[in-house]
Amino acid sequence: MGLLSNLMSKILSHSDVAAVTAVGASAAPAATSSAAGAQPAAATPAAAPAAPAKPLDIAAILDGLAVNNPEKLDWKKSIVDLMKLVGMDSSFKARKQLAQELNYTGDPNDSASMNIWLHKQVLIKLSENGGKVPEDLLR
Repeated sequence: MGLLSNLMSKILSHSDVAAVTAVGASAAPAATSSAAGAQPAAATPAAAPAAPAKPLDIAAILDGLAVNNPEKLDWKKSIVDLMKLVGMDSSFKARKQLAQELNYTGDPNDSASMNIWLHKQVLIKLSENGGKVPEDLLR
């Protein structure tokens, strides 16, 4: 598994962080409806399969992880912080490997330029693979 696949997998595996906050308020009324009769209970499972069709809110997932992280990690601006947030090696060597995997054509020893490019490319790839990423982070 490549670094990009690993990174995306780690982020998407935390989709329950966003789902708990988004669904938490609507789960209580559904439970109340279920207690009223069998028919509303049947309607609840029908709604559940429709949820995965929606793009996963990447910002909500990563914001949820950041809130629970003891470090102040700015995943919206830093590839290093993004990688740290999901528990990955964010060393220069790992970032150079990720850049190579993503076909970076710039100078791999110019870490500042490479990091900016990597950050944008990772967010674009997340967006292309079913993630909802804020538009301002894709520019």
